[in-house]
Amino acid sequence: MQYAFPLLAIFIWAGNTVINKLAVGAIFPAEIGFYRWLFAGLLFTPFMLGKVLAHWPQIRPNLSRIFILGVLGMAVYQSLAYFAATMTSATNMGIILSLMPLMSLTMAIISLGQRLTAGALVGAVLSFAGVLVVVSSGSLGALLQHGVNLGDAMMLIATLAYAIYSTLLKKWQLRLPPLVLLYLQVLVAVVVLFPLYAVSPKTGLSLQNIPLVLYACLLASMLAPLAWMQAVQRLGPSRTTLFFNLLPLITALIAAVVLKEQLAMYHLVGGLLTLGGVILSERWTTVLGRKLSIA
Repeated sequence: MQYAFPLLAIFIWAGNTVINKLAVGAIFPAEIGFYRWLFAGLLFTPFMLGKVLAHWPQIRPNLSRIFILGVLGMAVYQSLAYFAATMTSATNMGIILSLMPLMSLTMAIISLGQRLTAGALVGAVLSFAGVLVVVSSGSLGALLQHGVNLGDAMMLIATLAYAIYSTLLKKWQLRLPPLVLLYLQVLVAVVVLFPLYAVSPKTGLSLQNIPLVLYACLLASMLAPLAWMQAVQRLGPSRTTLFFNLLPLITALIAAVVLKEQLAMYHLVGGLLTLGGVILSERWTTVLGRKLSIA
């Protein structure tokens, strides 16, 4: 039963990557990016406002840090994903997103003093090669000639933003209940994304796009984070993070069924290299400078 929580979160997030693609043409990226957090904030407020007031002495000195976390983890990461979906496939997005654990590990080594391991080094090379295969559609020559697809580049930046977010979350160790911290970041996203929403073209809510907004709001923004928090409490951070490795596979399967996206050989090769690199970085934990052995 305890594995149901991380699996639920991963399935929801994989589905949300497909929702990003379904939103193309149905609602503008700036709209769905703003609406998902606005509605989540409105739904959270009756339950969370009292808790925020109760924890205000702990919140006040950390407002700047909470703002930075909200910008990186909610506003930048999620909004770029919606814009990326207009220019790349859900399968590509899922594979690129699978780099997040490795990016977080690299930043922990750089900024948190975590020791560099053989797995982290070799895994980084493998995963980088895998992403190159995917973003080049299997042709490195074409990549050198034409550059990276803008949608893939946006997804890489989005993934990097969330990796920085995760690293800062560990570094700052804010002494706040997880739900209170999540709610405050949602409010930050609403404030930060409103100017972009205000100046962007608008489709308006309709019967076609309301289900997409509700999925992003209720499932991806509220239920999935709650399930992930439960998983971390029951399994611990390290074991929970392993489930993230399922994200590219589940995303590709959902995209193939819902969007009829065709899986090419470069998806398979790039996905396996990326996933292999991430797993290797997590399993091969021997610190460099010692005799190397796979754990």
